This record gives sequence, structure tokens and C-alpha cells, in this order.
Amino acid sequence: QVQLVESGGGLVQPGGSLRLSCAASGRIFSINAMGWYRQAPGKQRELVAAITSGGSTNYADSVKGRFTISRDNAKNTVYLQMNSLKPEDTAVYYCNADVRIIITNYNYWGQGTQVTVSS
Repeated sequence: QVQLVESGGGLVQPGGSLRLSCAASGRIFSINAMGWYRQAPGKQRELVAAITSGGSTNYADSVKGRFTISRDNAKNTVYLQMNSLKPEDTAVYYCNADVRIIITNYNYWGQGTQVTVSS
């Protein structure tokens, strides 16, 4: 069993910053891609940013230049630095990881962390 535990969400004013963290634990052989998704009320879950084990990244157009995804492979942890936050960034943010256990890949989700951008 693998668990993804997120932290770092909260309430921030427009223009502010937050840093999300997601640590994976359990029977992990290796982790391939890791990513952050978000879901706002009444909307579908969408990809925010993703990073491969080699460090290649991709971002949603709406967050390019404001958000930065990074990872620490030794700690099985992925981060999302969010700067210049806007009210439209308000959502529940979910961590996702593609984990290799022995010879099989499994996909896992975190429980979600609320990010609210409001004055």
C-alpha cells in the first residue's frame, strides 16, 4: 500500500504565495511521474503541473510563469510553489503519483488540500 500525504494549503490573499508538498510512503520501488491536479467547485479536475523522474516538467497554460513544480527523489516528495496567486486558483489540489511496485505500475492520489485565494 502506498500513501500520498499533502500539506501546505490554506487561505492567502491575491498576489500571495503558497508551497504545497506531497510525500509518498509505503512499498515503493520507484516513482515515475508525479503531478498536481486541482478541482474547483462545479468544475472537472484538471492537471496543474507534472514532473517526470528525470525532472522534465509541463504546466497548464493558466499557471505558467507563476507555479513551479519540483521533486526530491530521495524523499519521494513533490512540491508545488505557487506565486502571484489569483482568486481563480481557488480549488482543492490533489497530488498524483505513478508508482512502480516490483514490476507493476500503480497510480495513486492524495486526499487533497484546499487552497483559497481571497481578500
